Amino acid sequence: MWNIPNILTSFRIFLIPVMVYFYYLPVEIYPWKYFVTFAVFWVASITDALDGYLARKLDQSTPFGAFFDPVADKVMVAVAFIVVVDDYSNPWVTIPAIIIVGRELAVSALREWMAEMGNRAGVAVSTVGKYKTAVQMLALMGLLWRPNEYWVFEGWLLGPMLDVATYVFLYLATALTIWSLLIYFKAAWPYISGKKD
Repeated sequence: MWNIPNILTSFRIFLIPVMVYFYYLPVEIYPWKYFVTFAVFWVASITDALDGYLARKLDQSTPFGAFFDPVADKVMVAVAFIVVVDDYSNPWVTIPAIIIVGRELAVSALREWMAEMGNRAGVAVSTVGKYKTAVQMLALMGLLWRPNEYWVFEGWLLGPMLDVATYVFLYLATALTIWSLLIYFKAAWPYISGKKD
């Protein structure tokens, strides 16, 4: 059970409280805390991509990994959204966070129900869902970073540019979230409506 992919998934779970710890350090004493939080989340995101790749490449897929990997992903995303919603305290972050986290709960429940119906493959991960995950991770990285000083690069103020990019990614992720949710429910609708047993 404890192969390389599963160890990486476990490491991702370990990084979640580390991320929260750094995020809540007092910024007056630790002005670098947001960047470190971003870095921890970035490492966790890399393990998310790497564990699945290695499981396939090394032929180390296990039932435990198939269960644990999506749980680790959802916990990581939910915790990250909880801390940024608490910190930003504005509807422009809170509403997309509710939609994205709500979608994760709805799709998880749908997959569990479809598995009971014997057709879990009907709600397998879609391409839109994969794009949503990638864009969502970029949005969360920007929200967690929120540089407290504007960095200048060749005359450009990176702070405002990063802010704009973060919100573009956040709302693109929200749109892809809604789209992927509709795709999943469309696939499951014949079973939900009772047209298929």
